[in-house]
Amino acid sequence: MPTAPTWPLSYAVPTSDEARIAYVLRHLRMAYPTLPDIRIGYAGTHPQLVVQEASNGFFEQQQPYPIAPNYRKWLGRQIPFFFDPHPEKPLLELLPDGRAVIHADIISAAFYLLSGWQEYYSEERDLHGRFPYAASVQKQYDFVTIPVVNYYFDVLKIAVEHVTGHSVPPRRWSGAPFAACITHDVDNLYSAWKAPAKAALQRRDWLGFGRQLWRHFTQKDAWNNLEEVQQAVASYGAKSTFFFLTEHRKAPDGTPNADYRLPRIWPRLAARLHNAEIGLHASLGTATHAGRLSLDWQQLPPRTGAIRFHYLSWEPRITPTFLSTYNFDYDSTLGFAEHFGFRNSYCLPFYPFNFTADSFEHDPPQIKLFSVGSQPHDYTTLNSKNSIQTSRFLEIPLNVMDTTLHHPRYLQLAPDEVLPALLPMLLEIEMFGGVCTVLWHNQNFDPANTYNGPRQFHDLMRYLRSRNAAFLTGTEVSSEMKK
Repeated sequence: MPTAPTWPLSYAVPTSDEARIAYVLRHLRMAYPTLPDIRIGYAGTHPQLVVQEASNGFFEQQQPYPIAPNYRKWLGRQIPFFFDPHPEKPLLELLPDGRAVIHADIISAAFYLLSGWQEYYSEERDLHGRFPYAASVQKQYDFVTIPVVNYYFDVLKIAVEHVTGHSVPPRRWSGAPFAACITHDVDNLYSAWKAPAKAALQRRDWLGFGRQLWRHFTQKDAWNNLEEVQQAVASYGAKSTFFFLTEHRKAPDGTPNADYRLPRIWPRLAARLHNAEIGLHASLGTATHAGRLSLDWQQLPPRTGAIRFHYLSWEPRITPTFLSTYNFDYDSTLGFAEHFGFRNSYCLPFYPFNFTADSFEHDPPQIKLFSVGSQPHDYTTLNSKNSIQTSRFLEIPLNVMDTTLHHPRYLQLAPDEVLPALLPMLLEIEMFGGVCTVLWHNQNFDPANTYNGPRQFHDLMRYLRSRNAAFLTGTEVSSEMKK
């Protein structure tokens, strides 16, 4: 199978210990907002919490994959720990003098997964220019449905609690244990008739073909259903986020964008969807073309800060720069099309790492000791003028996409297998106070779809409601994360 070309690495900046630690500690604070002040660092600098440094120069190179992880038991299950050269030592050593030592380099391991290092430095891309699940460490070591970074953070949390004597609860969402964000990519509104008409034509069922044509010209298309979708979601106390395409022309390779012209239909849609959140579903090719992305965004009638790329297109070496340039508030693209779960092994929103930003005004310091301050974004390193190398926009990862569940190239789950397959992942999100982001296309609310259609959607929504999830829009999630 041919693959799309990758972008050059010529602008990548070597990633220092300081940049990695600052990035990880920022997200630790976001996961545990009440984290008390504590000094966390590598050995030799007398921090309160010592993490064993074991990256061995890996982040000074441009290799996508580290050596295989060791597996250690944490919270009752076997978790892969990268950069763990001494598995014979205990993972966490709680010392009686109020100090703690973590004998695996979970700072480097958390950074590796959360930053998306593997896809930034890998040359593997599929036909749509995406980093493929088959090339990922999540696939190789079978942990795509485990938010491994959250387990690493739990180790840090336990150590912090021992050192400080303070309990550190996970993030809560309006009092709820976890959150759910329900989204819909609007690819098609007027094409429900085409597949049955084509099938009738192939069978030479002229009467059936004629009926489909008659329905097409005289009745509302089954996929022109956004108001019904919104009502279905609202019945669970949730709000829909609709991502609209502004490009109706096919991509150069023939892959379709929208089957509608948004400017023509928007006045009618706006009247029907006045309570919904609206985002840009950026068309094919925009993930690597700033001018086309800007044009798409300008053509979206309500200029919002929400975006998801069509076909989950994403080029890690260039797309984040575009999103920061145009000041998008959040993106919700990062999930594997081939499998539900955690593309960055993390069940909370995060700020993508900026590989191309030189975070230091001067030479990076030699002292590798960081303090997590009492303010949400107070992260300092001694003798340094660094800033944290993050993109400006928040990533709300995509966990469940309807197409993934039943597609000839993906999982092909039977109708009754869908919810049972998702349950372990959903329990992980709940345990760590995360966000479950769901993508259910409007066309899959068509009752004719019995595989990944309305029944499977309602099964999932009933489960989320039964577990007291806080149903939030992407903007509401973003606002909560910034508090």
